Amino acid sequence: MSTLATPATGRVTASANAEGVATISFFHPAHNSLPGSLLTELAQTITAVGQDAKTKVIILRSEGDKTFCAGASFDELVAIENEAQGLAFFSGFAQVINACRTCPKVIIGRVQGKAIGGGVGVAAATDYCFATAQASVKLSELVVGIGPFVVGPAVERKIGVSAYSQLALDAAEFRSAQWAKEQGLYQDVLDTEEALDAAVQAFATKLTAYNPEALTDLKRVIWEGTEHWDTLLVARAAISGRLVLSDFTRQAIQRFNAR
Repeated sequence: MSTLATPATGRVTASANAEGVATISFFHPAHNSLPGSLLTELAQTITAVGQDAKTKVIILRSEGDKTFCAGASFDELVAIENEAQGLAFFSGFAQVINACRTCPKVIIGRVQGKAIGGGVGVAAATDYCFATAQASVKLSELVVGIGPFVVGPAVERKIGVSAYSQLALDAAEFRSAQWAKEQGLYQDVLDTEEALDAAVQAFATKLTAYNPEALTDLKRVIWEGTEHWDTLLVARAAISGRLVLSDFTRQAIQRFNAR
């Protein structure tokens, strides 16, 4: 097992079993919100594990039981002082999404709790996603005066323009895990974490029996049309990096902090 730690006690871990199922897990004590350093480590880990010849399939998960991922670090958001810092901040989830997209191995998502903002983007960037009934989703970016620009392409690709618009515009409200399944974000919703883990492991084991070259080629076909995302997601990050400096957003953030 490998472990990468951040100064804020967050971590990314990677392990693998004898069958070639690799598990990548991330954790941060603030509801699994992810600072930039942790996002970079997560993207690098996905890339490294995906390039390992012994890896046949990847499970992407977080630790804890209530929140899969609460999005980007709010502490870093409020510290942004210029557009360059804003671009760097909002490019964090772009790195993770693009790492998932270009990884040659199929990535199975394990979503055990709420997915908010960038967390919805991570779930959408997996190739096949399981969740619990507690895994409701929300794109909350408009609440603080920005928008889900970076994760938008990944979410829209999975659930379509209409459902993505609902999430993006109704930014203060959660949608249920069942709703997310009906839209195509989740492939199955389980009642308990025990059932979730059983389903994830069973599907991962099933995939290890298939031709690895066929799986890689199939993943490439599934992601056709996204080859421009290396530049698209950075351009989207620049939009948020500009908006976060606006008076409207600064005031929204102050109101949020005052709660």
